[in-house]
Amino acid sequence: MDRAKIVHTNFLERVAAGDLPEGAAPSGPLEPEQAVAIYRSGCVSRALDRKSRAMQAAGQGFYTIGSSGHEGMAAVAAALRPTDMAFLHYRDAAFQIQRAEQVPGQSMTWDMLLSFACSSEDPISGGRHKVLGSRALNIPPQTSTIASHLPKAVGAAYAIGAARRRRPEHAMLPDDSIVFCSFGDASANHSTAQGAFNTAGWTAYQSAPLPLLFCCEDNGIGISTKTPKGWIAANFADRPGIMYFACDGLDIYDTYATARAAADYVRRRKRPAFLHIRTVRLYGHAGADVATSYLSKAEVEADEANDPLLHSVRLLSDAKALAPKAALSIYESTNARVERVGDEAATRPRLQSAREVMASLVPPARPCQPTNGPTQEARAAAFGGDLKALAEPQIMSRLINWALTDMMLTHSEIVMMGEDVGRKGGVYGVTQKLHQRFGPDRMIDTLLDEQSILGLAIGMAQNGFVPMPEIQFLAYLHNAEDQIRGEAATLPFFSNGQYTNPMVLRIAGLGYQRGFGGHFHNDNSVAVLRDIPGVILAVPSNGADAARMLRECVRLAREEQRVVAFLEPIALYPMRDLHEAGDGQWMRTYPDPSETIPLGEVGIDGNGTDLAIVTFGNGVYLSKQAMPQIEAAGIRARIVDARWLSPLPKEALSAAVEGCKRILIVDETRHSGGVAEALMAHFTETSRAALSRLTAEDSFIATGPAYGATMPSKDSIAAAALKLAEGST
Repeated sequence: MDRAKIVHTNFLERVAAGDLPEGAAPSGPLEPEQAVAIYRSGCVSRALDRKSRAMQAAGQGFYTIGSSGHEGMAAVAAALRPTDMAFLHYRDAAFQIQRAEQVPGQSMTWDMLLSFACSSEDPISGGRHKVLGSRALNIPPQTSTIASHLPKAVGAAYAIGAARRRRPEHAMLPDDSIVFCSFGDASANHSTAQGAFNTAGWTAYQSAPLPLLFCCEDNGIGISTKTPKGWIAANFADRPGIMYFACDGLDIYDTYATARAAADYVRRRKRPAFLHIRTVRLYGHAGADVATSYLSKAEVEADEANDPLLHSVRLLSDAKALAPKAALSIYESTNARVERVGDEAATRPRLQSAREVMASLVPPARPCQPTNGPTQEARAAAFGGDLKALAEPQIMSRLINWALTDMMLTHSEIVMMGEDVGRKGGVYGVTQKLHQRFGPDRMIDTLLDEQSILGLAIGMAQNGFVPMPEIQFLAYLHNAEDQIRGEAATLPFFSNGQYTNPMVLRIAGLGYQRGFGGHFHNDNSVAVLRDIPGVILAVPSNGADAARMLRECVRLAREEQRVVAFLEPIALYPMRDLHEAGDGQWMRTYPDPSETIPLGEVGIDGNGTDLAIVTFGNGVYLSKQAMPQIEAAGIRARIVDARWLSPLPKEALSAAVEGCKRILIVDETRHSGGVAEALMAHFTETSRAALSRLTAEDSFIATGPAYGATMPSKDSIAAAALKLAEGST
């Protein structure tokens, strides 16, 4: 007999026999009617767990990770408001069921069974995953995360205070709301979680408002690895900046009272708290996991004897709120109803095609209030002495700075965050003066933690802001890439477009820095960004293009709710000259604020038909340097700047090389996994031109004189062009 059936049979027999576990007497502010409602939610959660396993066994359901043992979370939901955004642990079905009782018009049993069945009618994910979540209940969906949702919970809580000072057009959280974030005791040890706790404490330590309630559901085990007894309390009871509360999740009265006290503290004080709830885990971890393969039978049976529903029956009886016979009747009728509804849900349609699955990768556009941009007076006040220099040729970093200034003047919901982004003006001075122009509320100096920087951005986006986080160097993104892959990009996918977290992620990257860095400050790997569905990757090659493209990136985030990565070539930030010192040919004048480069538009320099050099970023600069040698050999060439690396602008690229006999792809990223692989595949499929590629080596980048040895150069580009021309005549 499987453990789910054993737990079910034990409940029926023990309630009928009056054999209920001992425990504290019911106490606290929980009213009888609400206590019964919490018990009902627990019964629904338990019945759903049993039905999900039956559906999987019958091939009607496809993923089971149950909430049995965590039914006390319904009491936590009752202690909160439905306007409190909740990022839930995957064992929190009871929380979602109880919250649905607070919002009229919900059919949570039906909705959750549709999710179990992976039906396309599932109202949260559209059949893409079995997830908890509901737009109506203010619960963004989470997949089976290992604490990756904690950094964005910190960001969402910070956004409540930020919106109180400057409310964005698309804000959704009330000023008096809090953010709730739950997770398991094993996940509390994850580096992502530890970073979030540290960030929350760091923020509160400085008295910044952060109305955030962490909730650790401590069942003492993570899959098969036990959590040391007392570890969670020892770790969190005395954390600086975070108030600690603890309760027994087997006791709905204690849980409700403690959760209400914790929520009240967070709401009044605008400071984070840690709610430590004792739970048990019934059955195994998930699916076919068998707990008795790594736990003794006695340990498993001890948890089963502490079934929280049995405790609830005793507590309700002692409180004169519900007799055991009536409690048993509720349990049995709930199981029967879930059985009937589950059978119907299993017949509902499912996703069938790739097109249907991918429909939510790109979020829906949202209406935004039109703007005429800043007044001349506002621009003059912000730019100050820089205003006169707008018509003069400038380096890329300065043009990006001016573009950021104009956009922040135009859109008050834009906020920037990152280490050194404010007072210092960014690691390369790109954000200089923005702190003075817009203040610390919009230029947020963060602690040194890329996960927290991105989490802050994701969370603030969920309350209507348009974040522009800065990662100092491309290599540093790898510390936190799952915040983009596992959180930002997947949210619209798993919510069927109902939740989004648009942003423009600015990253200084690529190679060719002289005399500084090595592999941490010169990184020519962009595969991690190109590999994430739905993420846009933009790379400018000169200052004017950078300003125009950055404006388009902000529009994509603000209006189309996209996640955009804007990769700024470090070596081109200060570049002035092209062919010789003092020629000033790589500087540009600041383009009018109305000018943009739309997503998918490539750049074309020249009209030669002998050769098309397709490249981007530093490759454009180096190809321009190589052109005199190429033209001296009698080769008429053009340079095509791809600009947008993901998704590749395939139609525009094909049009840009039309009529060319040869195509040379110059790619500063690595030979394996680099951009050239995709470009070669595209042109092989669509063009009859002779093809060749010149890429960086599969190597890290060295510091010192060999900084460019592993990457394309002016001379190697010219040599590759001549070789291609000779080989295809």
